[in-house]
Amino acid sequence: MTSHHFNAESRRSAHATEDGFPLSFAQQRLWFLSQLGLNQQEYLVPRVVRVRGEFDAAALEAAFSGLVARHEVLRTRFVIGAGGEPLQVVDEPGPVRIPLIDLSGVVDLEAREAQVRATADTEALRPFDLTAGALLRVRLIRVSQEDHVLVLAMHHIVSDGWSIGVLTRELGELYAAAVQGRDAKLPELPVQYADFAVWQRQWLQGDVLEDQLGYWREQLTGLEPLELPTDHPRPAERTGNGASLHFDLSPDLTANLRAVAADTGTSLYMVLLAAFNVLLGTYTRRDDIAVGTPIAGRNRAEIEGLIGFFVNTLVIRGDLSTNP
Repeated sequence: MTSHHFNAESRRSAHATEDGFPLSFAQQRLWFLSQLGLNQQEYLVPRVVRVRGEFDAAALEAAFSGLVARHEVLRTRFVIGAGGEPLQVVDEPGPVRIPLIDLSGVVDLEAREAQVRATADTEALRPFDLTAGALLRVRLIRVSQEDHVLVLAMHHIVSDGWSIGVLTRELGELYAAAVQGRDAKLPELPVQYADFAVWQRQWLQGDVLEDQLGYWREQLTGLEPLELPTDHPRPAERTGNGASLHFDLSPDLTANLRAVAADTGTSLYMVLLAAFNVLLGTYTRRDDIAVGTPIAGRNRAEIEGLIGFFVNTLVIRGDLSTNP
């Protein structure tokens, strides 16, 4: 992707007379799913943080206001343009107000904690309206004078896992600057998310697009769904219900896995994916295994510091036919 010029000036000059900017391909994916009316909670990025000790609510509002002013994508809404295509419209920055939910008056400690958890869950998982914007939502729950719970939610269409790290680092600096009455020490952003979306649309077309599609058609030819013996019957109506299982690998096993990766010139992820393929092959007695995996999608230095949705999902096809 390094052969195509990528800067903010080309975005502004190319789209100066339009009502908005095109969506990135990743954004259009989520926008399409939202039009189908699927479970909107699946595409939320929630975070809940407990803050104990001295706390400056005004400084926190100033920090979030600075963050929204800095990242255009956090003040973006999604509309239908005159041609029927979705567009992203960037609104002017404004102050962020953080509603306070005061539960400090609940005397019973157990009941108060239960109410804190229920309130946090409700606020974190409340759906967004993509057309209204404000796709970053912040709520503050007061448990006591020196005990607060910060509930943060973003829609996935404007954020991803990497973005949480960017947000955390910048919010910490912006909050410290507000408390100390100084300017935040953050580097200027060379581009914004809409610049990336325009650039991606300009780059991924014509022969480049056909080459990409041709590659994946070849990679996925003849692929059949994998039926696991432990799979439950699919419900007639999609619910989105699911679960996750967390477990730890011992330090010794982890060290051995890293050694295998180093010896084979691969990454730890590749070693674990190979092991997962072997596991699936063992249970299904299949030697053609396909695993979907998310990738960060940030392959340019200009976009490393941006909050935005860059994630893509790729199908990694494994061949176990020669007992590798």
